[in-house]
Amino acid sequence: QVQLQESGPGLVKPSQTLSLTCTVSGGSIKTRNYWWSCSRQAPGKGLEWMGAIAYSGTTEYSPSLKSSAAISRDTSKNQVTLQLNSVTPEDTAVYYCTRGMGGSGYQQDSWGQGTQVTVSS
Repeated sequence: QVQLQESGPGLVKPSQTLSLTCTVSGGSIKTRNYWWSCSRQAPGKGLEWMGAIAYSGTTEYSPSLKSSAAISRDTSKNQVTLQLNSVTPEDTAVYYCTRGMGGSGYQQDSWGQGTQVTVSS
């Protein structure tokens, strides 16, 4: 059974770059047809899909993030990394890593526990 574990800094100052890592165990991030998504839920708001990286390395992003987000992978470590540039307090949220057969709009079948990120000076 695949397991996903998010890790991050916890607290980030405004204008800094946020880097979150999703470590996958029990399955390879190169397994055909799977996509690995990053999502977040801000206080009092719904879940927001941010972007995803496919088994092939192809990426796609939410248009709402413009060019502020980047998702990459380290296949040797079986990890997916999200970088979010120039964060603001509005980026405070619980961040999740998930697995599905696609990115936005696809049902996700595995979830990490989530990691809280607070943006504050």
